[in-house]
Amino acid sequence: MPDGGVRTDLYHCAVQRLAWRTFLSRIHGGVMSQSVDRALTLLDALGEAPLSLEQAASSLGVHKSTALRLLRTLEEHGFARRQPDLRYRLGGRVLSLAHRALEDFDVRQVAAPYLAALNARCGYTVRLAVLHDGEVLYLDEVAGPSAAEPSRIGRRAPVTGTAVGRVLLAGLPADGAEEPELAAVRRRGWAAESAEHREPVTCVAAPVEGSGGRTVAACALSAPAGEVPPAELARMVPELLCTAEAISLAYGGSPTPRWCENRCGARPAGRASRTSGRASAGRRR
Repeated sequence: MPDGGVRTDLYHCAVQRLAWRTFLSRIHGGVMSQSVDRALTLLDALGEAPLSLEQAASSLGVHKSTALRLLRTLEEHGFARRQPDLRYRLGGRVLSLAHRALEDFDVRQVAAPYLAALNARCGYTVRLAVLHDGEVLYLDEVAGPSAAEPSRIGRRAPVTGTAVGRVLLAGLPADGAEEPELAAVRRRGWAAESAEHREPVTCVAAPVEGSGGRTVAACALSAPAGEVPPAELARMVPELLCTAEAISLAYGGSPTPRWCENRCGARPAGRASRTSGRASAGRRR
């Protein structure tokens, strides 16, 4: 058996090895965390526009070799793809995950047939959006025949300066003094905008109510501002309100029927279940 001095030396060696392994583990964990952070930051940048290798490195503040390693890893997993011009853009895997995430918002499934019916009646682009992390998140869209702007599904927009944002804000519980503009939206039951956001569009929006009368989403009609005057789109407000009420009824809400005249196919006696995520558009007159 080793004597006391040898045992002490062995003990110190073991402690040193354990400390060294712990140190390396922490370094490795830190590097991995940094890599994940950079990869997520790069994905966000690719979501804005395709990037060259130099632009990717600049957006991260790293050397081109580091950016290339990240881009290749994302490409291998389908989160990025390289274009013929050698720039990188988001890959199909991102779209697949985004679609799955959007499916979790069951109001989208319930609203889908009503959005399509409103688009068929009016001919304008119809959108569905929710309030998410303090921003407008577009869940679904049925484009009009002359729609030139890109789809907004999965995109975000500020709540200020947009009809959809005003409707969603007006649906929140009033906390103290309410802004006159939101109070007006709450009384009127819909909001309008004309080329106030980045895209030059005219838009009217109305709330979709869930249980307890809370606003769970906003339904909107949109058209290019240069082609459709605000007054013309405003004439479609009764159709929009009819659709919003129908979606509310199908989603489990109990709005006071004011506009719905079954143009949208709503049948209050046969509400769809929120858990099933299905709604029937019914028969159209």
